Amino acid sequence: MTKDSEKAQDFTHDIFIKAFDKLEDFQQRSSFSTWLNTIAYNYCADQLRLAKRLNTTSIDNGLEDRIGESKDAQLEEENLQLVRQAIANLSSKEQALLRLKYEEGLSIEQISDLYHIKTSAVKMRLKRSREKIQEFYNQQHRL
Repeated sequence: MTKDSEKAQDFTHDIFIKAFDKLEDFQQRSSFSTWLNTIAYNYCADQLRLAKRLNTTSIDNGLEDRIGESKDAQLEEENLQLVRQAIANLSSKEQALLRLKYEEGLSIEQISDLYHIKTSAVKMRLKRSREKIQEFYNQQHRL
């Protein structure tokens, strides 16, 4: 009925447990094998009907996806650590500029007003800071 030996083994196990639980209900109106076959047939038919209604996937498929995701997450975490190290190697002024721009979301104009410097100076300092981070990242990533 199942056309799958693993599923058949699982069903067999469940059927014998079910038959054992209902053993006291056996009234000997038919042979024991007929009674057991009826339980087995009904159980299998119920499970196969249920499987058609519910879209199920193998646990192995989900496990492979999670392993791939965990590898991606690990790689992303390693990259994030490298970027954090690169930022830590910057001067406090460079870190402050980057934080104002990217964490606080201030515009170039707002930063220039805050530091009393031209917008072109803010842009250049941000560019140089990003380049330092990229250079550090590339050096560490090659190792």
